[in-house]
Amino acid sequence: MTTIRGAYPVLITPMNEAQEIDWGGVKNNVNYFVNQGVAGIVINGSTGEFVSLSKEEKFQMVETVLKEVNGRIPVIVGTAAETTKETIEYTKQAEAHGADCALIINSYYCKPKEEEIYFHFKEVSNAVNIPIMLYNNPFTSGVDMSTELMLRIGKECERVTHIKESSGDIRKARDLVRHGKGDIEIFCGSEDLVMESYLVGATGWISVAGNIVPKLVTQMFNHFQKGELKEAWAINDSILPLCTFLEGSGKYVQIVKRAMELNGQAGGPSRYPRLGLTLEEDQKLKDILATLTAVSHV
Repeated sequence: MTTIRGAYPVLITPMNEAQEIDWGGVKNNVNYFVNQGVAGIVINGSTGEFVSLSKEEKFQMVETVLKEVNGRIPVIVGTAAETTKETIEYTKQAEAHGADCALIINSYYCKPKEEEIYFHFKEVSNAVNIPIMLYNNPFTSGVDMSTELMLRIGKECERVTHIKESSGDIRKARDLVRHGKGDIEIFCGSEDLVMESYLVGATGWISVAGNIVPKLVTQMFNHFQKGELKEAWAINDSILPLCTFLEGSGKYVQIVKRAMELNGQAGGPSRYPRLGLTLEEDQKLKDILATLTAVSHV
């Protein structure tokens, strides 16, 4: 089984001006990230606008990316859906095309109770043979899973091997690491709590910022793993303005797409109702990127 650790950029879905997927751009971006030396990538996640994609587009994204990657790096596929049946279908499709792990959030509209969340993950776990990364994000799903529930799922659902913790409560990440040893590993899902998460035992980061500064997020993790905390903190401090901008703007998808374009990669618009950046937001992004460019050349 592939080891899932490190900083994984969660990729955008590049589009043309008609808001149709730019499949050539998808392939080019994949190769860009492979060449940047990232630990792995995530597709069909929130940053990839999965809720705005059709079933056929999600399936094609999996087929296209897995074929293009061709085993060079691990690929995590977001397979979340509102129903358990659909989630199983998406996860089986990802498994069939060689995905290394499935990233799954609980149902995000019905606000399920804890027993319903447990049932959901148990059913999916029993139906597939690839690792599952449980995703806790109360800001998008409306439900903040308790530490006890996530530990129970990690212990009793065989395929659940990782948790992406995005509640913003560092104590929850700490307790999941402390009490989940041997059952689960924790990935940071909060852009502005990365070093803090590593310090309490997280073994990876599903990174929005990694789209924009893939080498820096990779170096940051590698420095931490080597015990080079001064160097890791220096990178953390340099990318924190970007991470804070992404977390607080409400337009993280649009920010990443615009940044990708400014960096010479495929980006494009987001699907409506998401609107582009204002002039002020665009200038703020450019200012942040200029500072990061200077830092990366030091």
